[in-house]
Amino acid sequence: MSNTNLGEEVKDWIVSILIAVVLAFFIRYFIVELYMVEGPSMRPTLVNSERLVVNKFIYRFKAPEKGDVLVFRYPKDPSRDFIKRVIAVAGDTIEIKEGRVFLNGQLLNETYILEKTRGSYPMATVPAGHVFVMGDNRNNSEDSRFRDVGFVPLEMIKGKAVMIFWPIDQLKTLP
Repeated sequence: MSNTNLGEEVKDWIVSILIAVVLAFFIRYFIVELYMVEGPSMRPTLVNSERLVVNKFIYRFKAPEKGDVLVFRYPKDPSRDFIKRVIAVAGDTIEIKEGRVFLNGQLLNETYILEKTRGSYPMATVPAGHVFVMGDNRNNSEDSRFRDVGFVPLEMIKGKAVMIFWPIDQLKTLP
């Protein structure tokens, strides 16, 4: 093999590697990202150490919807990410009383929780550009009911959790 051919081959490899790195960077920062669930706040839907695929692209075209499980930057410390479920969107009223969640004055049918919610939350309207989120494990979740989280601004949302991919026997899509 001549030096010219070797040089061309090295150049091809470098270009291929650079393209792969740029594509990986683009996909990770703009399309999908992988996350690991930490803690029990989303039990039984998600459990500690499960791995998720998060669609970072979807909310560029549509707003989060009630029931979406999303990843957002923790408002008090944006270097941390939280995973919670959207309970109410802009313009909705939310209230928690007697262990039940009321959305726009109607009892919310929450088949994904294991026990009634302890405590209460006074009636409030979700402001424009925000969502109200709660963990499925209500009695062990730091969520919009707490001042350090509050109504989550849309610009703090990183994406929608769309699939559990690990452990492999738990592989499933999320609503």
